[in-house]
Amino acid sequence: MKADVYGIDGKKGSSINLPKQFTESIRPDIIKKANEVIEGNLRQRAGAFVGAGIRAAAELSRRRKKIKSSYGRGISRVPRKFLWKRGTQFAYVGAFAPGTVSGRRAHPAKAAKDFSQKINKTERRLAIRSAISSTIIPDIVKARGHRFSELISVIDTKAEAISKTKDVAALLTNLNLSEEMKRVSKRKIRAGRGTMRNRKYRTKRGPLFVVSKQCHLFDATSNLLGVDICTVNNLNVMVLAPGGNPGRLTLFTQEAINIMEKENLFYKSISKKVTKKTVKKVVKKVTKKTVKKVVKKVTKAIKEVKQ
Repeated sequence: MKADVYGIDGKKGSSINLPKQFTESIRPDIIKKANEVIEGNLRQRAGAFVGAGIRAAAELSRRRKKIKSSYGRGISRVPRKFLWKRGTQFAYVGAFAPGTVSGRRAHPAKAAKDFSQKINKTERRLAIRSAISSTIIPDIVKARGHRFSELISVIDTKAEAISKTKDVAALLTNLNLSEEMKRVSKRKIRAGRGTMRNRKYRTKRGPLFVVSKQCHLFDATSNLLGVDICTVNNLNVMVLAPGGNPGRLTLFTQEAINIMEKENLFYKSISKKVTKKTVKKVVKKVTKKTVKKVVKKVTKAIKEVKQ
């Protein structure tokens, strides 16, 4: 499979062969599973205070002919605390039980609950490969909500040297992604309690830059809403398919694709097999060269000590 390389000015250049990571079959179920694992591992534990709602002394006698009792008063058997008393008169208020004012919750959130999950290495790598292959299919990328006239996946490596935000914005306009940037620039206030918990705004996900190494482009894209950047070695499903939905608009640099092909990323690491030939080579090196040197050094050290 081939792809055209576009320059910083937006002009089409040479074409390159995409590595085998881009030919993986798309598996939305595995992508969703891998994304849920990452989200679960990043989730912060939260729980109610252990003594919340049960600190009130809401003990009443359930026996008859007792002064402080609930029988004979026409009230239910809910646990109650008394606010005041006058002789044998008590002012009761429901407490402690769920459904009462300032009572405990029936099943509160437990801080001891562990949300972390595990996933097999082969399954995680398969999810990353399928998320990568979905970034070059225009129908899937459009179905995710991205706006573009022509899908561009590979750009020149010179983009990694960009150090200013205005130059990144110019690069995106040259690649005919001005409508995409307008879509991403709008953000909405989140509904619910998240506004009080440092999650006030909901921002949309826009283009993703995949570079070969840490470069100036990281600082240049930091102030652009919805634009993310990541190195090839640190790619994961959450970056390539936010929310578990494949098909994010991704711009790979040419050097990043070369690294992906050379290092055989997101496949099983190739381990060298131990054979008889390799063992014999190691034994020969040890017996002939290194042992003689070690013996000479040891004998010299012993002679110096004796003198």
